[in-house]
Amino acid sequence: MSISMSRTRGIFLAFLGTLGALGGALNSTALAQNAPVPQPSVGKPTGGGAWSAQVKAKSDPAAKPRATAIRLTGDEKRTQVRIDVTRQIVASLFTLDAPYRAIIDVADLEFRLPATEGGRGKGLVSAFRYGQFQAGRSRVVIDLAGPARIENAAFTPAAGKEQGALTFDLVRISAAEFAAIIGGTPPPEADPKLRGARHDETPLPALSAPSIPPGTPPAPVLAPGVPPGMAKPRPVVVIDPGHGGIDPGTVASPTVTEKSVTLAVALQLRNILLQGRHYDVQLTRQTDTFVSLDQRVRFSRQHAADLFVSIHADALAETGLAQAVRGATVYVLSDRASDDAARRLAEKENAADVLAGLAAMPASVEDQVRNILIDLVQRETANYSATFRGLLLANMRDRVPLARDPQRSAAFKVLKQPETPSVLIELGYMSNAEDLARLSKPEGQRQIASAIATAVDAFFAKRDAKLER
Repeated sequence: MSISMSRTRGIFLAFLGTLGALGGALNSTALAQNAPVPQPSVGKPTGGGAWSAQVKAKSDPAAKPRATAIRLTGDEKRTQVRIDVTRQIVASLFTLDAPYRAIIDVADLEFRLPATEGGRGKGLVSAFRYGQFQAGRSRVVIDLAGPARIENAAFTPAAGKEQGALTFDLVRISAAEFAAIIGGTPPPEADPKLRGARHDETPLPALSAPSIPPGTPPAPVLAPGVPPGMAKPRPVVVIDPGHGGIDPGTVASPTVTEKSVTLAVALQLRNILLQGRHYDVQLTRQTDTFVSLDQRVRFSRQHAADLFVSIHADALAETGLAQAVRGATVYVLSDRASDDAARRLAEKENAADVLAGLAAMPASVEDQVRNILIDLVQRETANYSATFRGLLLANMRDRVPLARDPQRSAAFKVLKQPETPSVLIELGYMSNAEDLARLSKPEGQRQIASAIATAVDAFFAKRDAKLER
């Protein structure tokens, strides 16, 4: 039985050194001849799912594989991708649309590549990103110049001084062909025993963001006039370090990224807040792990946060303005952005899930109805958010350089929390040399964290005083 993968949307391979090189498209007969490898399981694709052949085999746990290089060759009609690895890997390859992307998931793969790698592509590849997607799962996301399918997936084991390599071709196809694949229609030559699978599922939360069991009702919407913290021993402050894992955010240099800066400041802020023992402090992530936007908001609701602080660092693409624009800004939620720059920033941040390889999900009718029901509550919460923004800017002004217009608003997804006052802080511009020097040093990070902590104290003191009247 020969299975052609030339027109499939997704393929799942257990790449084992004992199998030898797999030339051309995946051939189930060739795999079946290796006794330890079981046959593909039987199934049917679900809505929007990919057709895939799945083969399971145990991986040697002795050492984690490392990716040492990602190479691109070819043109805009056919581009070959080669990932050099130190040992055998278990990989899953598939494609997504809106926008067109190719995804490679590998269990426990470490990347030994500079953070700036992938900024430029070749042929069908416009750019690519890589990093940890969730615990025990790494990901490479390839931005495609157009619709494409995956062909000739193969693993070549190490030989002599040559490392092992995962290779596959990206072949340009029409939008109609790609749409047919997404629709779940099996290609004519595909074997009916191929199993369909959705590979664009939301990842499991990071260790710091435990999952909510299926069927758990959403947290109740509580009016800000009676804050959740009043029913708890201490107010809950959720700190949200932006980006993480496969999503680096702004890459300033091979060693300095937005995800590392935001996590460093968040950890400093947590330590300062915990010293006074006045708050229950939670972080949406504590390590270099990807956490989706929905998971960040869900984490905040699960902990009944009294205050949500999302931390980011901005950058300008215009090189002519990069050195002239600097300073921190603080955003609150608004359906109408305060200016075009705020709108563009919100659009970029809201696209973080798509950049990390998740499928874009349209808002459901239920979400639209719920948004109408919580509108009044959100208006009250907005007042608390604006109050905290004012306190932040007042406390940051003497310790941290501020932008010319630091008080801004936009429709950031992580701020859409009707029951929780929420702000998003842009610590500065990593495209500016002075801001970058400040943000990349522990002393500068402590200074920022200290200013935010002082504002948190002032916010709850003011809130409690108002409630006692």
